[in-house]
Amino acid sequence: MGIQVSSVSETWMKDVFTDKGLYCGKVEDIECDLKRFKMRSLVVKAAKGSYLSEMRGRKKGIIIPYPMVKAIGDIVLIKHCAAPGAGDAEGPESTKEEE
Repeated sequence: MGIQVSSVSETWMKDVFTDKGLYCGKVEDIECDLKRFKMRSLVVKAAKGSYLSEMRGRKKGIIIPYPMVKAIGDIVLIKHCAAPGAGDAEGPESTKEEE
């Protein structure tokens, strides 16, 4: 079953996080399939210093296909993905403490 949103405008300017807790930015735009009344993708504006800005370099945003969206509520939760060739880029929590 898909994610239910009563109004497309509910998603604009919501904060976007990965399912690993990394901040990505805010929803800037939405692409819809008007024939099927479904959302196709979210355009996320990468916040300076965020996970997306580090992953995408100089690009200001990224298009997130709707199947990658896990939940929409107070925030938008998306599946975590690493940049190609970045190895296991999970953020600061991937550093293990050695004792």
